[in-house]
Amino acid sequence: MKKDDCIFCKIANGEIPSATVYEDELFRVILDIAPAVKGHALILPKEHYDNLWALGKEESERVMNLAAKVSEAQKKALGCDGINLLQNNGVAAGQTVFHFHMHLIPRYDDDKVTIPWNTLSYAEGEAAKVCETIKAAMQ
Repeated sequence: MKKDDCIFCKIANGEIPSATVYEDELFRVILDIAPAVKGHALILPKEHYDNLWALGKEESERVMNLAAKVSEAQKKALGCDGINLLQNNGVAAGQTVFHFHMHLIPRYDDDKVTIPWNTLSYAEGEAAKVCETIKAAMQ
């Protein structure tokens, strides 16, 4: 399904022009128009999924395979030192466009791109409790 009011649906389906790096029947990979560094790309599914939780199993598998393929090409073409795969879900996580997308950000030793967070620590036994809670939810 596509959403008529979704800009990423329009880009992914060719209604709005983009610098397209790759395209197949399920995905379009484009250069981000506001990149962190040159070569910063976005993987967009052609169907509309609000976020990772709405993405199907097949699409989830395909997006990771595609991320590996495109990031390898970025490394070869751009000579980057690393790649960040970034995917935000929900406002609290920084999602601003509510169409699933994954950022592939080439990284260089001296690029000054920051993806910061404040680190925390667990109290004695707390990590085990959190781990068990997550495991139980996976049943």
